[in-house]
Amino acid sequence: MPSYRSLHRPTLSLLALAVAATLTHPALAAPADAPTTLDAVKVTAASDVEQARAALKRVPGAGNVVDLSRANGRLASSADVLAYQPGISAQSPGNEGTKVSIRGSGINRGPGAHASGISVSLDGLPLTGPGGTPYELLEPLWLSRAEVLRGANGIERGALALGGAINYVSRSGRDSAGLEVQYEAGSRGYQKRSVGYGGVSGDLDYYLAYTDSEYDGYQYHSAGDGKGAMANLGWQITPQLETRFFVRYRETNHETPGRLTREQIRHDPRAANPANLAIDARRPQPGSTWLGNMTTWQIDADSSLQAGLVYHKYPMDLNESLYRQQLDYSNLNATLDYRRRRALFGHDSVTTVGLRVTHDLDADVRETLRYANNGYAAGTHTRDFSHHGTDTTVHASNELSLNDRLRLQTGLALINTRRDVQVTWPYTPERLHDSQWDYAPRVGFTWQQTPATQWFGNLSRSVEPAHPWSMIWGSNLYFPAGNGASTGRQRAPVELDNQTATTLELGARGDSSLGHWELTGYYAHVRHELLTVEVLPVPNLFLAENNASPTVHRGIEAGLDSTLWEGPGGRLGLRQAYTFNDFRYRDDVRFGSNRLPGLPRHAYQAELRYDHPTGWYAAVNTDAASKMAVDYANSFWADSRAVFGTRVGFDAPSGRWQLWAEMRNIGDRHYAATVTPGYDDAGRDVARSTPGEGRSVYAGVRWRFD
Repeated sequence: MPSYRSLHRPTLSLLALAVAATLTHPALAAPADAPTTLDAVKVTAASDVEQARAALKRVPGAGNVVDLSRANGRLASSADVLAYQPGISAQSPGNEGTKVSIRGSGINRGPGAHASGISVSLDGLPLTGPGGTPYELLEPLWLSRAEVLRGANGIERGALALGGAINYVSRSGRDSAGLEVQYEAGSRGYQKRSVGYGGVSGDLDYYLAYTDSEYDGYQYHSAGDGKGAMANLGWQITPQLETRFFVRYRETNHETPGRLTREQIRHDPRAANPANLAIDARRPQPGSTWLGNMTTWQIDADSSLQAGLVYHKYPMDLNESLYRQQLDYSNLNATLDYRRRRALFGHDSVTTVGLRVTHDLDADVRETLRYANNGYAAGTHTRDFSHHGTDTTVHASNELSLNDRLRLQTGLALINTRRDVQVTWPYTPERLHDSQWDYAPRVGFTWQQTPATQWFGNLSRSVEPAHPWSMIWGSNLYFPAGNGASTGRQRAPVELDNQTATTLELGARGDSSLGHWELTGYYAHVRHELLTVEVLPVPNLFLAENNASPTVHRGIEAGLDSTLWEGPGGRLGLRQAYTFNDFRYRDDVRFGSNRLPGLPRHAYQAELRYDHPTGWYAAVNTDAASKMAVDYANSFWADSRAVFGTRVGFDAPSGRWQLWAEMRNIGDRHYAATVTPGYDDAGRDVARSTPGEGRSVYAGVRWRFD
């Protein structure tokens, strides 16, 4: 079984230069009574996005900052948010359940499931809990930016997973003042409406938004909808004390069309899996609530304390198999971070100590039959089970400036994972009550070779505990005959080891005549990798998760944003992102050095764009990837893809409105967007893939009123 916001101020040297320039101005040689007029000097603070990018340069590893305030295309899911980013794979099956992977994290997950392998936060507050990462609150139109720290670079956020950390930052009254209305529409019934209002009043700032959407979907039986509201309220209590409250509520519902064979994707990609149609498979999520607070105390010029607390309730009503599973999910998550700058051995030093806790308040499941089966009527009670967890991470790190160019970062994180899993009806005494301690050390550096070129690297360890629910679904312990409708269902959990990895990462970034560039390579030895295999398909869907034999994850991540031409007539730019993935077993008894299925080895995205000074623009883009294995035996492969698109639009120079239109997959290329792996398909073409979207057209308009 497979087997980073300090306010930007002019520096002292810049102020001194300004004073010196003024004192030496020729006007000062005039008589004292002569009127003197000096040019106005405008000093502006760096934007939050600029500050985030400056912070990224202090990280001894790779990352991304995605500025969503500049988005001018469809924003339907995380796949749109994370497009054109090196090192990130984000593919949507046509709904919001985007499969996001960094460095092979979560390679075991199909779309629509709670994601794993990446620690996701909303405004610095943990969204990822012991059971993974739900996706229904990740509404793109509510975001100002996304900050990604790839791999072990997320240690200061308590992120220990192989893929690293993503922090989605909400829009606020400080960056989105006034009333804004947005409308998107397009192929196959897609519509999205949004209204937001923000502003600043004295020491208060606020942003409120409501969004709803609907779509028929690319595949048959893939329609869905969603609606929700959010609020971001900040209060600068004193110059040293700020608190901010976050509220999100959203409902989603979508049909589940199921996976297809390669032959179906080639010739009939809009088809639905017959088994999913037969049982009307769907995934209602009746309402997720997020209530959070982040408070920051600037103790003095050199130290700060930040505390966060969030309550997250997200019930689910899964109707994706013969069984209906009603889940009462709720979490209480907390963060505490203390940061202090001081001199250490005569060098500038910044130390951070933090605590991150994610705790399941409720994770109980009631399971019933959706349809009559084996002589039992629809609605028959089959099982109750609970799968609770608590993950506690204590982390400490230090950044030491050895000289003007070289910085050294060291860190250590300790993690305690608790799991409490049991089938409570029919009652069984076989309860898993487990507590484990693990650790993740890290050492890294940044070297500013020239003002335009920086090298970085780190050696680190990552830790990822198994989700409590996977200890039920990965179980091979079943109710025997004589247990009524519960017969054949898992009766007890099994223990799973923490997935760990030791990773070496080296890279560089900077600016040159070619443009802004980055290049990173990494090599990770992974032990007990948590991999999933589909044991039984729909309608009796059974996905088992187990620890694998040792594996290797290695790859290259490259990005380049170039200005090809610029003049009075406008600018022609090209942005590119390339990711090389090599994930494989290390001498597995059965699979040798086979590649892990589910992600392509090569992935490339690019956009060539012309911007006219009046605000008009036009772009062409491409998304290409190599073939990918669909089973661990590497006996069958999904086809490669190369799709092309185009976009035109207008950004009013006043900033008050914009419009855009785009066509995706112009050639109507049929391809697999995601794969949910099988064990050994023996060369058979099994339904394991979800199709990428075919040819489609979308348009949108945004109005802003002060």
